[in-house]
Parts: sequence; structure tokens; C-alpha cells
Amino acid sequence: MVRKNLSTSIVKKFIPARKSNSRKGDNGIVLVVGGSYIYHGAPILSSIAALRCGTDLVYTSVPKINVTSTRAISPNLIVIPLVDQKLTRGAVNKLVGAIPRNLHSATIGMGLAIQEKNALLYLVKSLLDRDVRLSLDASALIPEVLPLLADKNVVVTPHVGEFKRLFGESPSNSKNERIRLVEKNAKRYGITVLLKGPTDVISNGSTTYLYEKKIPAMTVGGTGDVLSGLVAGMLSKNRNSLESAAAATFINGLAGKAAQKKFGLHMTSMDLLDEIPTVMKPFDKIV
Repeated sequence: MVRKNLSTSIVKKFIPARKSNSRKGDNGIVLVVGGSYIYHGAPILSSIAALRCGTDLVYTSVPKINVTSTRAISPNLIVIPLVDQKLTRGAVNKLVGAIPRNLHSATIGMGLAIQEKNALLYLVKSLLDRDVRLSLDASALIPEVLPLLADKNVVVTPHVGEFKRLFGESPSNSKNERIRLVEKNAKRYGITVLLKGPTDVISNGSTTYLYEKKIPAMTVGGTGDVLSGLVAGMLSKNRNSLESAAAATFINGLAGKAAQKKFGLHMTSMDLLDEIPTVMKPFDKIV
């Protein structure tokens, strides 16, 4: 097992250069599926994060009750209404028919209310069948989804509670124990696991990256949604799920440090979004 602490020099290798003659869509097309009556902000944070990390197009699918507020926050988002208030098979059927065929990646689950587990499973399977790279978070992290994910380009991004729900094991506060459980389950299920915490642990079961944050201001709500958007944005440009998850974690942390420096313990996740372009400039390459 290879274990490394993330650094700028490592992450620079994970973020591909942009071709100077590229056209709209060449640098990533992302789908975000999330939101509910209460949690309208989560998919917005994910969507803007994906755009801020250099993705060309982001399609944001939210329940129809959230469509107006989502469109009002940013004209940059292409909003696809979910026909039901919660995720149902009917809503997924319509969504699968509405999304572009040339989608590169998707992130599912942030703030999402799921009425039927089978609807989520059908959505995941439909996207994987189209060779779409996936990032799964929050309510999409259920054990029933695991058999669909084996050896696909998939990242799961649980915190400790979601990790227990997904894998049936609860990581302790011991850093070594957390690393062991992440590596074990990543290898067992053939996926990349990103366990969020004071030290983020990212592993595909053979290589593990660690990122010690020490950013107490990032306990504010929504930072995980920003991370999910960054993962999807990175996945849209880099097919390697481990590299994309590691790069997203590192960029999210750099943005968190910059926002904390500016606002102290009073930052919000919107402040995090504003820092992403600045912290990413050293990683920009044009060929």
C-alpha cells in the first residue's frame, strides 16, 4: 500500500492542461443532482464549485420547487427541473431523457430527498452505462448502491456517519484506524473512497492520499457540497477517480485556508467558492 501526504507538486500532475484551441464542452460537462424543499442551497454550491474549477458546462437538476431560487442565484447554471419534489422513478426517467449525451461526470446526493431507492439505483446505473464518471454524496450513500459501482470511475465522499451507513463500519477517532477502514472498503468495492474529517483520507485500495486540514472554520455547512462539485469538476477532465478526488480535496482545503485567513471563523461556503479561482491559478496550464 502506497501512502502519501498531498502536496502542490503531486496535485499539479492530476490537473490536466487546457488546449489553447479547445471549444465549449472540451473542458468538462457536469451534471449535479440534488436539493429538496429544505436543502435548496446544496446543489447550487456544488454546481458553482464545478464551474469555478474550470468546467465548461454544468447542468443542475433540482426539484421543481427549487428551480426559481436556483436560477436566481446564478445565470451560469443550466437548470433541469425534477418533476417530483423527491427523487422518484418517474423523475429519473424524465431526467435521463433530458440530459446531454456527451456528459463527462455527475455528482448526486447533496441535499437530495430520495423517495424510492430504486430511483437512485436506476439513475446511477443509467449514468454508468453511458460511461459517466460519478461522485456520490449524502443521501446517495446507501449500501444498496455498492454492487453497481465496482471497478467503475466512482468516488464516494462520506463523513463518518455516512461511512457507517454505507459500509456498516464506523471509523474511530484514530487516524490509523480511519486509514485502514478506508483502504479496506475501497479495495473491497473497487471504488475511490474520500472520508472527510480533520484529515481527509482518499484511497482506491492500493494508493492512499492524506490531507491534514487544520481549518476549523470549515465546519460551516456546505463545505462538503463544494467538495462534491470540485470532485465532479475534476472527474470531467481526468478519468482517474483517485487523482480527481485527491485534487478536489487539496483545492477545497486551499480555498478553505484562504477564506479562513480573510474571514476568520466567520466564513461561509459561498466565501469558499470565491477563493477557488485564486488558489487554482498555480495549477493552470495551457498547451
